Amino acid sequence: MWSGPRNISTAMMRSFENRPDCAVWDEPFYAAYLAETGIDHPMRAEVLAAGETDWRRVRDRVLGDAPGGKPVFYQKHMTHHMVPGIDRSWISRLSNAFLIRAPERVLASYARKRADVALADIGFVEQAELFDMLAETSGAAPPVIDADDVLANPRRVLGALCRAVGIEFREEMLSWPPGQRDSDGVWAAHWYGAVERSQGFQDPPPPPPPLDDTLKRIADEARPCYERLKAYRL
Repeated sequence: MWSGPRNISTAMMRSFENRPDCAVWDEPFYAAYLAETGIDHPMRAEVLAAGETDWRRVRDRVLGDAPGGKPVFYQKHMTHHMVPGIDRSWISRLSNAFLIRAPERVLASYARKRADVALADIGFVEQAELFDMLAETSGAAPPVIDADDVLANPRRVLGALCRAVGIEFREEMLSWPPGQRDSDGVWAAHWYGAVERSQGFQDPPPPPPPLDDTLKRIADEARPCYERLKAYRL
């Protein structure tokens, strides 16, 4: 699943992890992305210490079997982690789907957790690039789901997603126990407060407050990428 940050991506991971047939992996390339770019992120030192910084080793594990021999392997990938120094040619060997969200919602949430934000931090351009690459490779658009649609009707959208990727929908995907998970990345302490309190998908939030000029400019830059993928949503 390819998304940017602040996009119910962890709730989606919770949903799949609650399936007894599914293993999950939280942002496999985070440490490699930090090592490759040198960018300063919250808990940078902890992420680098806990994760694999060689993207080639991460790639090999991503393409391997699911932990515990589970038949379904849900990988929560961040599109902005796919920087130029990390090869993308292997991605077409996975079953890929895309989770999108309106840039205004993403930025309003992101800015509450990290003061400095640029277009490259939220992954919209990279998401569109990956979508185009996979559509060209396969000859068909990969599945796309919109976060607002998931929150409005999780049963319908998750059912459509499961059909699109060739697995059975399971009722366990609609709720989960609150709390932390061993599968959560070390960065959960900074980013996952709301999802740790959750027991299922929340109702769609109200529209975010108006963005300041800097964030609005970023949202305007991101919107064409969002609208292009939105046209294909399930």
